[in-house]
Amino acid sequence: MKSLEQAIKKRGTVLSDGVLKVDSFLNHQIDTELMFSIGKEFANRFQTDKITRILTIETSGIAPSFITAHELRVPLVFARKKKSLTMTSNVYSSSVHSFTKGETNQITVSKEFLCADDRVLIIDDFLANGQAAFGLVEIVEQSGASVAGIGIVIEKSFQPGRDKLEEAGYRVESLARIQSLKNGSITFLPEPVLLTN
Repeated sequence: MKSLEQAIKKRGTVLSDGVLKVDSFLNHQIDTELMFSIGKEFANRFQTDKITRILTIETSGIAPSFITAHELRVPLVFARKKKSLTMTSNVYSSSVHSFTKGETNQITVSKEFLCADDRVLIIDDFLANGQAAFGLVEIVEQSGASVAGIGIVIEKSFQPGRDKLEEAGYRVESLARIQSLKNGSITFLPEPVLLTN
């Protein structure tokens, strides 16, 4: 997705060979026009998959997930990183380690918001090692629902997340695939060429 790649190049900051800061448009301040484009792109890629719910983790996944859910006309559910006082023990939960924050969170979703006949689209802002995606997959599996696919805004293709998810049988759709962050330079994987007959 060219507009996203342009935003990453113009407004992203490479902090190290493995860390990209995009808080000026994705996960602290939100570029709403770009977010609408991202949500519409996800909705377009999954429009024939009979999605019944979108699932993400607070907070960075909420903005792209909200627009996608709106476009697909389905509810958005987000996993909480901290259990609120209003949540009973009637929850699905999974343990997720954050690469950039260096911490592990117990994420939870109330059982009333996922059911066995749901087809769930998981969306997250970044894919690196796949921890967040697998944590959300585990929650979907606990509910008996099925994972229709995993949508990622920015994928660090030099880390093993995609390979692990695809090896486990999940469809991964990433809107920007970063090949390298070495020496402070952002290099993208070329978008696949679609062959027509």
